[in-house]
Amino acid sequence: MDKEFDIQEIIDFITFNLPKESRLKTNLNTIKFGKWESKAYYKFVDSTDANKPGSKWQFKENIILEHPKYKTIVLDILEDDQLGGIEFLKFI
Repeated sequence: MDKEFDIQEIIDFITFNLPKESRLKTNLNTIKFGKWESKAYYKFVDSTDANKPGSKWQFKENIILEHPKYKTIVLDILEDDQLGGIEFLKFI
């Protein structure tokens, strides 16, 4: 990943592009920084035992946005309207 990548820029972009009433938008205000899981995926929530009882990762849906610099990004939204991670198709 290039040194100039700023995840907060992406979070701000997502926040700006979500509907005003979105619970995800509210939850983005409390997001903690994550880590790169691969060259194209930035993860915020531990996906150990994904979708199994007791796991933090309970997948709900994807939201796809077009970022002016990073192009297509796919948001993994979890059941509690948390951002689980972001896939950057440009880096695949």
